[in-house]
Amino acid sequence: MSAVPVTIGVRSPTVFRDEAHAVSASRGRPLTDTHGRVHRDLRISLTDRCSLRCTYCMPEQGNEWLARTSILSTDEIERIARVAAAAGITTFRLTGGEPLLRTDIVDVVSRLAALEGPAGPVEIAMTTNGIRLAELLPSLMDAGLQRLNISIDTLQRDRFRELTRRDRLDDVLEGIAAAAASGLRPLKLNAVAMRGVNDDELVDLVEFAVASGAQMRFIEQMPLDAGHTWDRSQMVTREEIVDALATRWDLVPLPGRGGAPAERWTLDGGPHTVGVIASVTAPFCGDCDRLRLTADGQLRNCLFSTTEYDLLPTLRQDQGSGLAARESDIDDGIDRMLRSCVHGKLPGHAINDPAFLQPARGMNAIGG
Repeated sequence: MSAVPVTIGVRSPTVFRDEAHAVSASRGRPLTDTHGRVHRDLRISLTDRCSLRCTYCMPEQGNEWLARTSILSTDEIERIARVAAAAGITTFRLTGGEPLLRTDIVDVVSRLAALEGPAGPVEIAMTTNGIRLAELLPSLMDAGLQRLNISIDTLQRDRFRELTRRDRLDDVLEGIAAAAASGLRPLKLNAVAMRGVNDDELVDLVEFAVASGAQMRFIEQMPLDAGHTWDRSQMVTREEIVDALATRWDLVPLPGRGGAPAERWTLDGGPHTVGVIASVTAPFCGDCDRLRLTADGQLRNCLFSTTEYDLLPTLRQDQGSGLAARESDIDDGIDRMLRSCVHGKLPGHAINDPAFLQPARGMNAIGG
């Protein structure tokens, strides 16, 4: 394994200047793209490292990790989030890699939870594999964590070990149990549905989630693996997932999805529900309200984008120059970059277009 600086698909300075000119007078206004979508959700990756090696995400060996010098500091994360909150971001979701590997994770949550925007206090959520969650959850809740998504692709020990290349199922289940007992709601469990891997466990996973007071959400497998080995034929589709669950429950679709990534159905009339995130077969791009920030300071306006907007020069512009940038100039630069990123957002990800190109980064480096 090695640690190297990685900068992928950064927008050229000329294009950035053109877009910055178009949004330069927008400070204080909502982050609205050219298709009318208002952005309220920023997903912040805290690290590209993970305690698991899921086969659909990254190889077991040979990973090139981001250089530690390129990883955003807690001060830098707080600064970006403060500017984003002022621009109308209301939810910050902390992701990775595995966010609980970040040694200052409680401090990150505490600082972000203290932020307010035009609509009031922001909401802090997290997506985690659950390892270390039982240990850290009380401190995270005291710091201001409000919502949790926990990944669990299988309940079978041998299958978990084969899928994640780690024997950590007990740790994940302990984390889920701690979350279930915590009272944090809604609590969501995520599983990537894979043909011949866990597609025989869909009903079992929903029953486990219901028993845990959680909502199960199935995710269509997407072309986001670091090895670029995604095979559409191995993906279990939204239709197949719903058909499998309909053999056990009466499913009734819930209206009012808005910008949420998951379609939801009630189970036998409720109150329990199940969700499906069908980014491949039923994209929800038209209502997308999300931006992403990678652990090394790159803004992305789509999970599948091949373009990134580099915040590091703005954040660190006085390093080595001997000239201290004014605080307001740095904040203005962050705001302009946020608006340029939103301004450059396409109508959709075109994942079903024959010309679609998979992002160079894997999911662990983009942020879940």
